[in-house]
Amino acid sequence: QGPAWANSLFEDNAEFGLGMFLGVKAQRETLAEDLKAVLGNLEGEAKEAAEDWIANLYNGEGTRARAERLENALKAVNCDCVASILERKDLFVKPSQWIFGGDGWAYDIGFGGVDHVLASGEDVNIFVFDTEVYSNTGGQSSKATPAAAIAKFAASGKRTKKKDLGMMAMSYGYVYVAQVNMGADKNQVLKAIAEAESYNGPSLIIAYAPCINHGIISGMGDTPGEQKKAVACGYWQLYRYNPDLVGQKPAFSLDSKAPNYDLFNDFLMREVRYSALAKVYPELAEELFARTKEDAIRRYDMYKKLSEIN
Repeated sequence: QGPAWANSLFEDNAEFGLGMFLGVKAQRETLAEDLKAVLGNLEGEAKEAAEDWIANLYNGEGTRARAERLENALKAVNCDCVASILERKDLFVKPSQWIFGGDGWAYDIGFGGVDHVLASGEDVNIFVFDTEVYSNTGGQSSKATPAAAIAKFAASGKRTKKKDLGMMAMSYGYVYVAQVNMGADKNQVLKAIAEAESYNGPSLIIAYAPCINHGIISGMGDTPGEQKKAVACGYWQLYRYNPDLVGQKPAFSLDSKAPNYDLFNDFLMREVRYSALAKVYPELAEELFARTKEDAIRRYDMYKKLSEIN
């Protein structure tokens, strides 16, 4: 029937989303128990539809068809025992729960909540828009900010490398994780979203999101092109990790082609957050740019090794 949307405070976004999920889950499980209790009064299509719905309570694939079948079958039953169940027909469809937020929330201020949700094992999806800076509060440096980038509280360039949120989530072993970039490969983005939704467990998708605080020289209207350049030079990597594939074939899929690192510094100089450092502190910029590039190379090499492990 369309999405239901709710907004939460910046720091408890993950917990709020998990609460929404658990509330609906508890109601649907109660409904399933009530349906089991009246199975003895059902026969034919009604009983088959009810048993099919109960068996697929947590399965999102085909949930609308099962919900419609159950509703129509129960309406044909001449028994007051199904009246209370039909009153809760809005719970027949299994909803898809997504939690959206930026890197300031996911990497920093709300990381404890994100970690709690991922560790819960519940079928909740988290989507992070990674601008590599606190965008909505003025452009402060976050743990997603790479080395060398200028931001508030890092006016002479950030000195530490970017936190690898995806690898931290993968360490649990039961979290679906993907890193995506719409401008570089929209099909990979859609594939990751579909896989995250179908995965029966927590998922995390991290999306590269150009921001006005980046100071892109070609303008924000060129964000798809900027995104494509970020992947081509190795600044951003594309991958998917699916725990369901462990033991069958490599669970980690590196979707980025081998980058051309000769384009790396050219990419940095296309954005004021990096080029400004080169103007004001040229020697420091050279050192930090080299460190940022080395960080990117190491990340890609590590991901490449993971993609070769069965």
